[in-house]
Amino acid sequence: MNKLILGFLLFSSALIAQIISKSETPTFFIPEIFQDFPNVRDISISKNQQEIYFTVEGFRKEFSFIAVVRFQNGNWGKVKVVSFSGKDKDLEPFLSPDNLKLYFVSNRPVSLNIPKIDMDIWVVERKSIASKWSKPKNMGAVINTDKDEFYPSVTNSGNLYFTATYEDSKGLEDIYVSTFINGKYSKPVSLSTSVNSTTYEFNAFVSPNEDLILFTSYKREGSFGGGDLYMSKKEDNGDWSEAKNLGSSINSNKIDYCPFVNFKTNTLYFTSERSQQNKNFTKPMTIKELLNHMNSRPNGMSRIYKVEEFSKLIN
Repeated sequence: MNKLILGFLLFSSALIAQIISKSETPTFFIPEIFQDFPNVRDISISKNQQEIYFTVEGFRKEFSFIAVVRFQNGNWGKVKVVSFSGKDKDLEPFLSPDNLKLYFVSNRPVSLNIPKIDMDIWVVERKSIASKWSKPKNMGAVINTDKDEFYPSVTNSGNLYFTATYEDSKGLEDIYVSTFINGKYSKPVSLSTSVNSTTYEFNAFVSPNEDLILFTSYKREGSFGGGDLYMSKKEDNGDWSEAKNLGSSINSNKIDYCPFVNFKTNTLYFTSERSQQNKNFTKPMTIKELLNHMNSRPNGMSRIYKVEEFSKLIN
C-alpha cells in the first residue's frame, strides 16, 4: 500500500476514534444555569425543547424543590420555581410523552396539612404546553403506600415505572411497573432479575415505546463505584434482556444516576457527583482562579451531564 495512502488512513482512523470518544464523553450541561445552585438533578426536557424541569437540593440535601427554565428569544431565561413547588420536599419531575402531565415525588400532606414521613408520587396536568399546571393530585392507594415511592417514568401506554422497597422486593430497592389498563393502574410488579438484583436498583428511565430501560444500580458486581448506570432492552418475547453496565466512559467511581434520554436530539442526560478537582497546582492561585477552577469542572456536587450520540451506546 502506498505510504501516503496508509498515512492518510491511519490519520483518518485516529480522527474518527477521537470524534467518537469525544461524543461519548460526559460534559457539563448548561453549567451557567446550574452552577448557582448547590445540587441539581432529575432533568426532564419537553418535546419542543423549550422547557427544562429539574430538582434543586440544598447544600446537605435537607430540602428540595422543582424548578423550570424556558428557552425564550434565543436564550435560556431565568430559573423559576414551578407553580406547585417551593414549600414541601419535591423532586424527580418527569414529563409524560405528550408533555401534558408532569409526575413528581413529594412528602407533601395528603390530608390534615401534615407532611408525610414517606414520599409519594404526584401528578399535575395542563391542557396544552402553553397552559398552566393544575393543582397536584396524589396518585392514590394503588401506587402510593406507607413506604417510599420514587422516580416515576411514564410511557406512551400510560404504564408507570418507579422505585420502591416492598415485601416482594428482590433486593434492597427494586424497580416496579404498574400497567395502565382500562383507565386504571394495576398492582405494581417488580421487574425481573434481568433488571433487579439483590442490591439496589433505582431511578429508571423507560423509553416512550417501552423498549429500553436505563437505571442505576448500587454496588452491583462489576460496578465502577458507588452507583452505575445500566441498560436493558425489551426482547422479542417481551422480557427484559440482561442489564449491561454503560461502561467507564459514562460511569465514574462516584454515584451516577437519574438518567433521561432526549430521543429527538439523541442525547443522554444524567446526574453525577463525580469530581475532577486538582489536589495541587503548578503555581499559587488567586481567589478568582480557584473559584473558576471549582466551577468549571466536576467538583463533587450533584450536577447534570450530557452525552451526545446516545444511539452509539445502545447499538
